[in-house]
Amino acid sequence: MSMRSRSLSIAAVVALLAPNLAGCGTVNEKLSAGVGDYVPQWAGGLPADAPPRPGTPQYDAYMRERERKRLLPAAEREKEEQAQKGAAPGGTGRQ
Repeated sequence: MSMRSRSLSIAAVVALLAPNLAGCGTVNEKLSAGVGDYVPQWAGGLPADAPPRPGTPQYDAYMRERERKRLLPAAEREKEEQAQKGAAPGGTGRQ
């Protein structure tokens, strides 16, 4: 096999395999958005204290609560955080 035919065959193989690799990336991007919610944390899934996904009712409630806390004066915010820590030792995790 001459050098020219060898390089031509390598180029042909690369040209045939490149779209397959790009297709896998697209599929994985779409699957990972939904599948990641069901993977356990020890296997690389979402941690227990991760905020809810955008576009869900839980996310809207989370953002309203976050905005409410942001508008509180610092002293009241600290009192509220201390009350929550005292009421729920160990945390309740994601709702």
